Amino acid sequence: MRDHGGDLDRAMALYGAGDWLDLSTGINARPYPLPDLPARAWTALPTRAEVARLEQAARTAYGAGEGVACVALAGAQAAIQLVPRLASAGAARVVGPTYNEHAGALAAQGWEVGQVPDIAALRGAALGVVVNPNNPDGRLWTPEALIALARDVGLLVVDESFADPVPEYSLVRYLDRLPDGVNILVLRSFGKFYGLAGLRLGFALGAPGLIDLMRALAGPWAVGGPAVVAGGAALTDRAWQEATTAQLARDAVRLDALATAAGWSFVGGTVLFRTYEVGDAEAVQARLARANIWVRRFPYAAGWLRLGLPGREPDWQRLEAVMAP
Repeated sequence: MRDHGGDLDRAMALYGAGDWLDLSTGINARPYPLPDLPARAWTALPTRAEVARLEQAARTAYGAGEGVACVALAGAQAAIQLVPRLASAGAARVVGPTYNEHAGALAAQGWEVGQVPDIAALRGAALGVVVNPNNPDGRLWTPEALIALARDVGLLVVDESFADPVPEYSLVRYLDRLPDGVNILVLRSFGKFYGLAGLRLGFALGAPGLIDLMRALAGPWAVGGPAVVAGGAALTDRAWQEATTAQLARDAVRLDALATAAGWSFVGGTVLFRTYEVGDAEAVQARLARANIWVRRFPYAAGWLRLGLPGREPDWQRLEAVMAP
């Protein structure tokens, strides 16, 4: 199985049960307050009109123009699983290191997948994938650079799962201005920024023909009633979005200060996660785990640790006590 954050089963198998603070993901620990969910959200299948309203809320929140289509799916992961079926298997390239499900899903469907260090190396690929901002190093590419690249890629998939706090880097608002926009597919995660990963909600945006194909592949009722109701409320709550973005920025500065005091150096990240060079990542992860704090390390970088941001003040104090030199 491919390694991931959020693997508390592994943490407990190694270190025992307890009051775990899971900082191994990039999920916002200050979640959107769930609205009251009507009984129908649980007892009935969502109607096409209800799903259409949710998709319109996403289009508006992400700045999509009139010519951009959107499909709601069971998380960005569901979209990643569908991408390999959008074209005949061929040569795919993924800018990495990055979220490993992109390469895994493509390889499972017969694609020949290569990892490349930067977007310039995607040119000539039948399918190219870039995560923007990138996970785990936070690298960013401008919309202008990605638009120029798209002319030389069969299908360019841009995973914007962590883009909510940096909308100026999103390609969505440019898609309907591009004559060749049909070959760009943008993926968005709902659960990370809104802190409601359990709802399993995400979106794919692009040209209508491409999105129609994704909708057909996903099948009916790709999202459930609770996700339709809660997602629609959150996506239209501009005040919460702005306040949360500002709070996350303050929290990121706070975590960087703790890391600096601990002797760690900043590698990169977003306001939803921070990646540091810590020396011996395995030893530091184990030290934190013995205090029931779980963080993410990576098989390809022996010194890197990635931490999500705590939400509650007691959790910040727990982390600070363990990180203190």
